[in-house]
Amino acid sequence: MIQAADFAKNLKLTELSPSTKAEWDIRTADLNRPGMQFCGFYEYFAFERPQVIGKVEMTYLESLDSKARQEMLKKYFSYDLPCVIICRGMHAPEDLLREAKERDIAVYQTDMVTTKFTFAAITYLNRCLAPRVTRHGVLVDVYGVGVLLTGESGVGKSEAALELVKRGHQLVADDVVDICRVADNRLTGECPEMVRHFMEIRGIGIIDIRAMYGIGAVAMSKSIDLVMHMEKWVEGKEYDRLGLSEDYITILGVKVPHQIMPVRPGRNLAIIIEVAARNLSLKRTGYSAAHELDRRLNEMIMKQSGQNE
Repeated sequence: MIQAADFAKNLKLTELSPSTKAEWDIRTADLNRPGMQFCGFYEYFAFERPQVIGKVEMTYLESLDSKARQEMLKKYFSYDLPCVIICRGMHAPEDLLREAKERDIAVYQTDMVTTKFTFAAITYLNRCLAPRVTRHGVLVDVYGVGVLLTGESGVGKSEAALELVKRGHQLVADDVVDICRVADNRLTGECPEMVRHFMEIRGIGIIDIRAMYGIGAVAMSKSIDLVMHMEKWVEGKEYDRLGLSEDYITILGVKVPHQIMPVRPGRNLAIIIEVAARNLSLKRTGYSAAHELDRRLNEMIMKQSGQNE
């Protein structure tokens, strides 16, 4: 469900005709431009979407005589439309506002050109309708890479994030991360508004990162590019020492690179996280240090084998 008031506020719309409907049952992040409907074609009409009237549609409306326009608008508004948005700051015909009022359908106006408004509205609807999940963890922006730190309570996630903030990186969320799938292969995370910018440090309590380190130390949201699971070091457990294979974790149907970071006294976790973020950036450019070392070793073995023959 899309809240009508939030839709109008976020897209900076002016209300021309009010409606008593507080929310709309919109299921897809698409809009409809009713040019074909104004011409009488209703075989396929996406009436369940927000209706956008641009320069073309308005010019056609104004070209009709009063009786033809009234008949056309009466049929158009007979459908259960969520709302109508008129772009370019154009004024709505009186008969359009009258039909909308009779059907209790909101009419808005925007100064944006139709293309820009369409892009902004689809982006907003995508964000509102995207699948969401809440995870326990800490999300930080490290060198432009969104790193989600997970692990049991008390393992040191907040302390590692605090050290990263001191080193110039940004905190997005501590303890609770709201994750949203904004595209088929992209996740973003943010913090619930109630606890935004706050962090819990055992032995000290709640601290305000923005007040303590400045506005540059926090971010409202960030893509989730890497998940690092922190766990206490287990003696005898085999941990990845080469990085030839890549592990992934699936969140909301999106595969995200996943690494396990063993924690024990003496390890500088912040530096390790920084290195992991930089290494991921290198891999995205096509360079892998582990594969490069493996290539060099294979070349050396092949060379020695040739000399022995």
